[in-house]
Amino acid sequence: MSRQARILLVDDRPENLVALEAILSPLDQILVPVGSGEEAVQAVLADEYAVVLLDIMMPGMDGFETAAQIKRHAKSRDVPIIFLTAATMQPEQAFRGYAAGAVDYLAKPFDPWVLKSKVSVFVDMYLKLSGAALDRMSAGLGAVEETLALLRKLPAVLRDAEAAETAAQLAGRVGRLRDALEGFGGGTG
Repeated sequence: MSRQARILLVDDRPENLVALEAILSPLDQILVPVGSGEEAVQAVLADEYAVVLLDIMMPGMDGFETAAQIKRHAKSRDVPIIFLTAATMQPEQAFRGYAAGAVDYLAKPFDPWVLKSKVSVFVDMYLKLSGAALDRMSAGLGAVEETLALLRKLPAVLRDAEAAETAAQLAGRVGRLRDALEGFGGGTG
């Protein structure tokens, strides 16, 4: 099974969310639609996203403020944001978008193929980077497993019941980490 990335779709108009889902569904990723800036901030703090598509003109927290909130948190600081707006494309508004942390800025109506292509690039980068990180973690965990096996063979550990119990607990934790890592699609070491 191939891994999927989450894509956050933020727009206060349900018909725009439906349109975004229709455009992006061929990418076969996890599309998460939300209707406000507040929901968007909650979403990026709860899960990891490959990219956020963010409407600018929303009641309450607008897209600029939402982007600032997203970028304020360490967990979501690096998530790419593509601003989408129906507002007239004015240079100062685009500048404000980039200053708020956007990687791109598209005026509605936009070409669906262009949007899908841009999102696809961020999804591919996210999956490749995540895969490389999982591979590094798997290799590191393999080294920990080897060290633990050597530790458990030491005469001092074999003679000391408390040390043996601690080593067994550590082995259990390493096993759970290995299972979790494999659940994310990481290698088997």
